[in-house]
Amino acid sequence: MQTDTLMYRLFQERPRLALALAGVGEPEAADYRMKAIEVKQSAFRLDGVLLPPPERQDAPVIFAEAQFQRRDWFYARWLAAIFLYLYRHRTTRPWRALVVFPTPETDPGLSAPYEHLAQCGLVRRVYLKDLLDLKGLSLDLRLLRLIVMAPAATPAEARDLVRNPDPAEDRLEILDLVETILVYKFPALTREEVRVMLHLPETELTKTRFYQEVFGEGREEGREEGREEGRRQASIEILAQLLAAKLGPPSAALRARMESADIETLSHWCGRVLTADSLDDIFGEPHR
Repeated sequence: MQTDTLMYRLFQERPRLALALAGVGEPEAADYRMKAIEVKQSAFRLDGVLLPPPERQDAPVIFAEAQFQRRDWFYARWLAAIFLYLYRHRTTRPWRALVVFPTPETDPGLSAPYEHLAQCGLVRRVYLKDLLDLKGLSLDLRLLRLIVMAPAATPAEARDLVRNPDPAEDRLEILDLVETILVYKFPALTREEVRVMLHLPETELTKTRFYQEVFGEGREEGREEGREEGRRQASIEILAQLLAAKLGPPSAALRARMESADIETLSHWCGRVLTADSLDDIFGEPHR
């Protein structure tokens, strides 16, 4: 899963999320703009720089980074790029640095030269794993939690986000973000499998920007070529995880049946799992 790209998409479209994670109570978050900025005369690049409006000299620049793989020298390189940016751009406004890790184990830890930056609040570390057991989260934090949620629990949470968005939110925008997260998380899913997972009519799914960009006519056909078996295997694993969470791990005989099924059948079975009380409800022939 190319999680960095996904995180930057969330920060770009919902800058208030980055500000909230960074501990900045900024009422004018909608005025912030996310940019990728290369610091000249070096190999440093800052993928996430949220810039406040020029007239707000008291509002901080937010340096946002998503780090989903452990890199021992991550902080040294990232903070060097930040300070070089501050020098090159002659920045006089305050700043904050936010880094998002999936788990504490991914964080290499701040060494002595940099640890005081966290102690004084300039560097803020967020671990998405910490969101998993929390109740009453905002819609933005629930979207982040979806990224690290167990595959078996993801469909139900995704449907709830789409079905019951905040009244103040644009439902189509939320659907677009949820769909984006699902496709990044389950890259082998077809558009039909995404639709079934979300319990959506085809007409609603096709309205999202992500659908139009990735699953557009012609592009979807190219995506299908040479990848059908990969999608089928991914569907088998998703079904196995859903079964394990609902009714227990599938037997060897049932696994063999799943292995021999086509994508359409697997998708149909996945759609039955969450409302099923027994294996017959999923794999038996529908009553006529």
